[in-house]
Amino acid sequence: MISALLTVLSISSIVFARPATEAAKRCTGTISSLDDVSDAVKCTTVNINAFTVTAGSTFNLDLMDGTTVNLNGNVAFGNKTWAGPLFEISGDSITFNGNGHTFDGGGPFYWDGQGSNGGVEKPRPMMKIKISGTFENTKIVNSPAQTFSVSNPGPLTITGITIDNSQGDLPNSQSDGLPAGHNTDGFDVSTTDLVIENSSVKNQDDCLAINKGSNIVFQGNTCSGGHGISVGSISSDVTVSGIIIADNTVINNQQALRIKMDSTATGSTVTNITYSGNVGTGLTEFGILIDQSYPDTLKTPGTGVILSDVSFTGATNTLSVESSATPIAINCGKGACTGTWEWTSLKTSGGEANFFFNPPTINGIST
Repeated sequence: MISALLTVLSISSIVFARPATEAAKRCTGTISSLDDVSDAVKCTTVNINAFTVTAGSTFNLDLMDGTTVNLNGNVAFGNKTWAGPLFEISGDSITFNGNGHTFDGGGPFYWDGQGSNGGVEKPRPMMKIKISGTFENTKIVNSPAQTFSVSNPGPLTITGITIDNSQGDLPNSQSDGLPAGHNTDGFDVSTTDLVIENSSVKNQDDCLAINKGSNIVFQGNTCSGGHGISVGSISSDVTVSGIIIADNTVINNQQALRIKMDSTATGSTVTNITYSGNVGTGLTEFGILIDQSYPDTLKTPGTGVILSDVSFTGATNTLSVESSATPIAINCGKGACTGTWEWTSLKTSGGEANFFFNPPTINGIST
């Protein structure tokens, strides 16, 4: 009898628990200040209205799985010298729709020409993305330093993003005549199973920097004014593989395409990097720079990163450099660039002679 009663009570508890759970899933949370966040994230629809985040605080969305987030107004961040980040989002199977609205990082308050290398402390990254699912249709302006840090826990597509730090191209009273914005990377990536597409970056540093990871696609994007599309810098004991860089437009950057490896790095591998259909114009220093002497450029290369299978295939990659620039520069440690690389879908124009030091065998160009 007691056993039967316990069974009934157990079943009863389950029956009564379900409506509360379902109600939580059906509810809509609204955020108009940081005070609203803790209750809003209990729902699987979250609407964000226009507001200003309190200076020195992170707008942190730790979401239930399957949540849809709608940005329904512009979000600004109060100014304060601190470490950041300004915004952080985490969860699985998340849909974030920015609806064309803006996150404003207040960059001019921080910009001093030094970025994350010194000067005023700057909150960075501005946007820390730790979701699977989609993050789309959002504008980011005036990031204090690095913009996006992406470390998704599962497959993620980032699409339709505008990053505009072009105001940092101009000097200000703190930058000694240099561009005020510095280290304003668009996307810093250390992850797996990521697509970044159909987006625009105007900045003063890397458009994309892949520091480690695999199965990463960067396609259909436009990069203006910065340092181009980078794999690296590669430090010790990391692996990068299965990277596709396709159909991007790089305008007025230092270089279009770069693989940069720390000269002191050990125990790392970079392999299966494919470029297809990319166009670069107005490149001021290099078309392609593959360098194992980072942070120095074209100095004594290290041998602790093994680089292989770098390919220019499919649609032709067309890179046009300025008259004083180098179309192709490859600087490898002895034996550290291996295999046969297929570069038959590469066309360069302008500039001075190419630079090669310990290159691998390359089909399509003369080394």
